[in-house]
Amino acid sequence: MASPTRSVMWFRRDLRLGDNPALLEAVAEGEVVPLFVLDPALWRPSGPTRRAYLGASLRALDASLRRLGGALTVVEGDPVRRVVDVARAAAAERVHVAADYGPYGHRRDGAVEQALAEHGTGLVRTGSPYAVAPGRLQNGSGLPYRVYTPFSRAWADHGWRAPVDRPPATARWVDAESLGSLAGGGPVAVPDAAPPDGLELPEAGEAAAHRKWEEFLERVDDYDDERDRPDLDTTSHLSVHLKWGEIHPRTLLADLARLRAAGAATYRKELAWREFFADVLFHRPETAREYLRADFARLRYDDPGDRLPAWAEGRTGFPVVDAGLRQMRATGWMHNRVRMIVASFLVKDLHLEWQHGARHFMRWLVDADLASNQQNWQWAAGSGVDAAPYFRVFNPTTQGRRFDPDGAYVRRWVPELAALPAAADPHDPSPDDRAAVGYPSPMVDHAAERREALARYEEIR
Repeated sequence: MASPTRSVMWFRRDLRLGDNPALLEAVAEGEVVPLFVLDPALWRPSGPTRRAYLGASLRALDASLRRLGGALTVVEGDPVRRVVDVARAAAAERVHVAADYGPYGHRRDGAVEQALAEHGTGLVRTGSPYAVAPGRLQNGSGLPYRVYTPFSRAWADHGWRAPVDRPPATARWVDAESLGSLAGGGPVAVPDAAPPDGLELPEAGEAAAHRKWEEFLERVDDYDDERDRPDLDTTSHLSVHLKWGEIHPRTLLADLARLRAAGAATYRKELAWREFFADVLFHRPETAREYLRADFARLRYDDPGDRLPAWAEGRTGFPVVDAGLRQMRATGWMHNRVRMIVASFLVKDLHLEWQHGARHFMRWLVDADLASNQQNWQWAAGSGVDAAPYFRVFNPTTQGRRFDPDGAYVRRWVPELAALPAAADPHDPSPDDRAAVGYPSPMVDHAAERREALARYEEIR
């Protein structure tokens, strides 16, 4: 009797069983080896928050597989070698993946595909982390979109497939013990990296993602009015689940399509921004490190000196800036409105290059997605996808007063400010009040630095 066909399902940014077309393709072929590769190129640069969250998400995926009679095989090392090791040990005919459109992932998958082909194994790409895969949409001239609004129209007109089912109960799995000896070393335990002391990470995994989404749908009607209010904190918090693929945007879009509230329409636009930034990075992979608008590389920037650590640690003397950076250190997350304020302050008040801030965010945010993070930082710096960007210089004091009117957000994340007198302005305490509670003076004069930022911009126009 012939042996059953085997394939490998290589999980990456799709740590779920539901609405996973690549997984269904693998299951339809026969026995499946569920695989995750701890890639040093991605693991080593990750900060403690991202490592801890990824470990928790992998454990949740493993638990889901075990309920179906399977288990997640985890190996460590260069995927070009390790995926081949597992495929050969399993005598797999194909390795199934969701396509990766990031600069590193795209190169890595090409190298893995070539290495597998040398052993007679195919790499099959099905689906992606996006509703509309990067590179699929073009403007009337056959070129990539460079502006969000026409992209979002084309994205909506293109549409997307409906979510697909979970693997059937009859799915057949192959665990690590059945593979025998692996040439590059045996399977390793799912990483159990503990978060830093005092850090409370969001619950990880597919089930947690769906619970979070269902909770948000109950208040999505208010999203349009409340999304910029960090004090209310009523956003979806789905960004981390989308980052790791614990839920797919198709699932969210299918639910949103049944709603008519303005909040649902606004949330859908935010999903379109995510896909637009992924498309921009796919066509311009160098912008993960370099300026989208090359002329901004000529702008005069300052050396970081002691300003960068003061900013990173939330010691700028501007309450909403400090609150955001301390929130990120404490939870691995920061409210999106505050991210914009914090980014603008680094580039246009401190005159530091955006890459310094982008690296800090990538290290500490559990939802740090390369495309969204880098392109949002470029947007804040004025070098990104925006028609008239550099004149936008956020005033952190007025932004704080507008979006945190009672000071609840800054009082929560900057505990010194909780001790201010009731009559004090938490977004601009007096020198005496600052001294009394031990909060530093503003490290710069915002009005003067705004003028300086615009003067430097004039030099490159």
